Amino acid sequence: MSFPKGFLWGGAVAANQVEGAFQEGGKGLSTADLITGGSVSSPRLFSPVLQSDCYYPSHDAIDFYHNYVQDIALFAEMGFKVFRLSIAWSRIFPNGDDKEPNEAGLDFYDRVFDECRKHGIEPLVTLSHYEMPWALVQRYRGFHDRHTIDLFVRYAKTVFARYHSKVKYWLTFNEINSAVSLMGMYGSLGVLQPEDLENDELRPMYLLKDQPQERFEALHNQFVASALAVQAAHEIDPDLMVGCMISHITMYPLTCRPTDILECQKKDRITNKFCSDVMVRGEYPSYMMRWFREAGIDSSYITDHDRQILHAGKVDFYTFSYYMSNCVTVQTDAEQTTGNLLGGAKNPYLKTSDWGWQIDPEGLRYTLNALNDRYPHIPLMVVENGLGADDTVESDGSVHDPYRIDYLRAHIQAMHEAIEDGVNLIGYTTWGPIDLVSISTGEMKKRYGFVYVDRYDDNSGSGARIRKDSFRWYQKVIASNGADLS
Repeated sequence: MSFPKGFLWGGAVAANQVEGAFQEGGKGLSTADLITGGSVSSPRLFSPVLQSDCYYPSHDAIDFYHNYVQDIALFAEMGFKVFRLSIAWSRIFPNGDDKEPNEAGLDFYDRVFDECRKHGIEPLVTLSHYEMPWALVQRYRGFHDRHTIDLFVRYAKTVFARYHSKVKYWLTFNEINSAVSLMGMYGSLGVLQPEDLENDELRPMYLLKDQPQERFEALHNQFVASALAVQAAHEIDPDLMVGCMISHITMYPLTCRPTDILECQKKDRITNKFCSDVMVRGEYPSYMMRWFREAGIDSSYITDHDRQILHAGKVDFYTFSYYMSNCVTVQTDAEQTTGNLLGGAKNPYLKTSDWGWQIDPEGLRYTLNALNDRYPHIPLMVVENGLGADDTVESDGSVHDPYRIDYLRAHIQAMHEAIEDGVNLIGYTTWGPIDLVSISTGEMKKRYGFVYVDRYDDNSGSGARIRKDSFRWYQKVIASNGADLS
């Protein structure tokens, strides 16, 4: 078993989960910098004012900002062909609407991309990965104001022009479909209500006030911003490829009851297909227009001019994260999962991770085939897939993580089967190749990496990097182009 020649093997991280140095190099405050750490049982908290007695994991993270040379060298040692990372928008435009970009921020990413290139690693860069300059939330309520479209496009043009000779592959918004639910209201869209901005008390993210009308208007503005960015990239350099990024939570009907099947189809369309249909096909799907009517969403904000922009700014490739699958039923008494994103009925045939996420490698093959059928003319890439676990450093300094190897092996085997099925899959980046801050819980304890980072949830630790057993395993996988998974 081997993968196509030139297959892009690598790993993925996000700026706010690895960089740290949140006030260095002229960086402005971002939305991610205002969210505290949490745990599987304690939610992350938000306040519009930094609290002196709280731990904010993004402030230090794993200090990639000062350690990128050694970290990229570790990725090169594993044989990475591609490294997915994000640019912190607030490093380039600290307030989002500054007259000139911050040269220190631009220079930092110049050095990071140069380091990747030195090792023959292709950067895959996300423009907005669950953060934006905090000042844009305060002044414009994020993407609810159409002015933010122009500010995002200016930011995109700035980095495209600066890095086009170093970065070929770009993504506009990470997991843009998170905005169809409450979870995307703040980190992705920046749409806070005035009372949320005025109240300085810490509170769980799920208690922020949600206005679905404004949330979907803001999401539409992101669609327009993304389409304009795609057009700008192609004008700056026709060789640039710009993709979408979807959080794909594969859904099955719990039973063969027709009402379960219809309910599953409805939720799958809204959750997984809506955003990519707009970004890949360049138009709003008819099923979503019906859903807007029934949900009381006034869609008059979608102008004819916007529709032209969406059609002209279709993405070049489709990327997605895949961690789990969900079951859907109309039964009100069905047993529910405790950890899956978006919840769902429990699948009795699947095991779960320590954080309650259902593990379904066969679902990845199913998903890849379904996506290839739906979007047959553009390449696909899995840009997040991994297992969060509580790893232990042994007395001799080793870290044994056979559970991670088993998880990844099964998903890689599923990808190979999908390629044999005819799927146009061009790459795979695990989440994350080095331990980082978990976005869902704000923990370091929930570790994903092939590299252990000596940092803990009380902000202690030396920051030392330790190769886990999975490090050598993934090195072997890449060297054999997927042929050796033993």
